[in-house]
Amino acid sequence: MAHQQTIKNIILSNNLLTEAQVDAAVRSAAEKHVKLEDELVGEGLIVEQLLYETIATTQKVPYVDLTSQNIRRDILTLLPEPIIAAHNVAPFEKTDKQIKVAMIDKDDLQILDFIEKKTGLQPIVYLTTPSSIKSVLKQYRRGLKAEFEHITSTPNEEASEQNLKEMAHDVPVIRVVDTLLEYAVFEGASDIHIEPGETETIVRYRIDGVLREVMTLPKNVQSGVIARIKILANLKIDEHRLPQDGRFKVKTDEFGVAFRVSILPVYDGEKAVLRLLNESAQVLTLEQLGLQPRVMEIVKRNITKPHGQIFVSGPTGSGKTTTLYTILNILNTPKVNVSTIEDPIEYRMQHINQTQINPKIGMSFAAGLRALLRQDPNIIMVGEIRDEETAEISAHAALTGHLVLATIHTNDAVTVLPRLTEMKVPTFLIASTTNLIIAQRLVRKICQHCIESYTLSRQAVTELEKQIRVEFLFQTLLKEGAVEPNQKVEELLFFRGRGCKQCNDEGYKGRMGIYEVLEMNDELAKSILEHGDANSLHKLAVQQGMMTMIQDGFLKAKSGITTIEEILRVTQE
Repeated sequence: MAHQQTIKNIILSNNLLTEAQVDAAVRSAAEKHVKLEDELVGEGLIVEQLLYETIATTQKVPYVDLTSQNIRRDILTLLPEPIIAAHNVAPFEKTDKQIKVAMIDKDDLQILDFIEKKTGLQPIVYLTTPSSIKSVLKQYRRGLKAEFEHITSTPNEEASEQNLKEMAHDVPVIRVVDTLLEYAVFEGASDIHIEPGETETIVRYRIDGVLREVMTLPKNVQSGVIARIKILANLKIDEHRLPQDGRFKVKTDEFGVAFRVSILPVYDGEKAVLRLLNESAQVLTLEQLGLQPRVMEIVKRNITKPHGQIFVSGPTGSGKTTTLYTILNILNTPKVNVSTIEDPIEYRMQHINQTQINPKIGMSFAAGLRALLRQDPNIIMVGEIRDEETAEISAHAALTGHLVLATIHTNDAVTVLPRLTEMKVPTFLIASTTNLIIAQRLVRKICQHCIESYTLSRQAVTELEKQIRVEFLFQTLLKEGAVEPNQKVEELLFFRGRGCKQCNDEGYKGRMGIYEVLEMNDELAKSILEHGDANSLHKLAVQQGMMTMIQDGFLKAKSGITTIEEILRVTQE
């Protein structure tokens, strides 16, 4: 929808309401966190149709009312149902070259671009009302329900393979699965969860690290959808009792995405989780990862060392692999041999020898790493150090002249050192081979279309102090030049997203890393040799100037990249 001020001007210039009425509605909408137009219609101040017709006339856009219009099924299904619902857009007529689309927000250029690419037709924009879009969605769901009715009810475990194959090739099932995949790519989801319940099947996407429900399907479609996914991933479609893993690719002119599939038997059927791996994604630079300038210098200095170990730590889904591939991309030159051992291979990289582990046939990280060392490598990447054998081989490889990059599961950078000790790696090996440890999390970035600033109230500061050391973080901001020496915490400007069409009213769009980078030095090495625990190592690292993750996060919150709430969400385990 047009900007709030624009709507206000349209209402006043057309004498629909008085200025006092509009100002009261603006205040009320802000308190309720709703859009001005929803407040005006919801409170009965303006009839919905009159408001949107007036906006259309003022903006010189044709208006259309779809509440009683029956749209041809082939036109309606040109767009997936979640896109119609999320972006309030509906196709209603088409010719050989053009497609007419009804929208609430004519400035949603992202969706217009998507429609043009998907249909190959030029979109002609009409303005409509939210009620119109709701009626179109009802039509869509009625049609889908009718198509689903002929699909057989959920087959039991003894259902024949032929029956399942027939279901998987049903047009409605194919359309549902295609919609789920296409919409996930469009929304930038990292995972698709298809979860069977007692009476229905729920589909959720993980977008920017947070799961969001996007669709509910009738229960009788569940088996067909799972069978379709199994066929795509080349899995056994009549196996319902054992977990299965597979993968498949979808390639179009716009994108190339690999889907990693995991099927797991649960109480009400089979749950499918699909991980999206964007093969057309560009490898990031160190700058794009979001490293602070001082920290970036430390990373650059250590990745050019000819041997030693570089660890990247953090929980699952914290962007460790992306960081390692970014470093590998910098090191990947014709002068060196780069080899990796991974589980699974997430991205394909040119001129790098990538090996997939396979425990079923004895190809573990340790076995693969041993074989790699006979391949004359300069640089080795180990997907994950998860056992004593792999940890020790990695350390010996680093000692004998190789640069080893690896991920390891710990909560912060310092804990990697005691973790290696627990894995029976001798302390002298840890102290002499570790060059650098990077710990990280991913935080959601504030949507730049609806960003707004605010100051913390005294009460908010008091609440914050219960969770973190506010004064310590304030000193960090001071040291990094992000605040003035005479400022108080309550005077500092922080930022958040109001929520808008571009970010699905989340207030966030995209993600960035926050980091903790620990460089090995003589004092740390001495402490490791003396079997220093995590606490004493952490104190020593901070004394020597290591910026913790929460410090890095607060710097990014102060500069308008993310919010305080988001930093607390990912750092307060």
